[in-house]
Amino acid sequence: MRKLVVTAFMSLDGVVQGPGGPDEDREGGFDQGGWAAPFFDEATIARMAEFVQRLDALLLGRKTYDIFASSWPLAEDDDPIGSRLNAVPKYVASRTASELTWRNSALLEGDVADAVRKLKEEDGGEIQVHGSGDLVQTLLAHDLVDEFQVLTFPVLVGSGKRLFGGGTVPGTLGLTGSTVSDTGIVISTYVRAGALAHGMLGPETGNW
Repeated sequence: MRKLVVTAFMSLDGVVQGPGGPDEDREGGFDQGGWAAPFFDEATIARMAEFVQRLDALLLGRKTYDIFASSWPLAEDDDPIGSRLNAVPKYVASRTASELTWRNSALLEGDVADAVRKLKEEDGGEIQVHGSGDLVQTLLAHDLVDEFQVLTFPVLVGSGKRLFGGGTVPGTLGLTGSTVSDTGIVISTYVRAGALAHGMLGPETGNW
């Protein structure tokens, strides 16, 4: 069973829309694009390179695919992130894409959730999702994510698409690692840890 990992750049108030540039995603009138860029330093880029070396395949929504396909093929051959992204198989969830120009790219056929389940059942290594906010909501609604790599930036964006939308299946996550960059990015890794538990807090319960 292959592991599916979602890597997300998230503001402190949960927004994942348009972190990389002003025109990355203006859907819904979003005008705060590029909010993550000022916080990237060499150490964070090195950490992202470590993440990317783990992947065996990319799973992307159409918008993120188009952004990556116009950018990463321009990377130098010795770029640790670009060289890996360019080399691995890329699976695209889209009903509108007519041509996939980035090498080693293929369109998922049929129902997205069913197609992703089949990918996970194949032999192979880690499947990573980067960006792809709308696709992530589908994966969450069908409980297909095994691990989250969340980079939380010390900003409040206000409006915008959230990482965990209304269709998220309740559950518990286990924190397996966390570091803080010099610019204040909290980089945390979470894995699935079972069903959501419930209880009560208060002095009358002795649990306070």
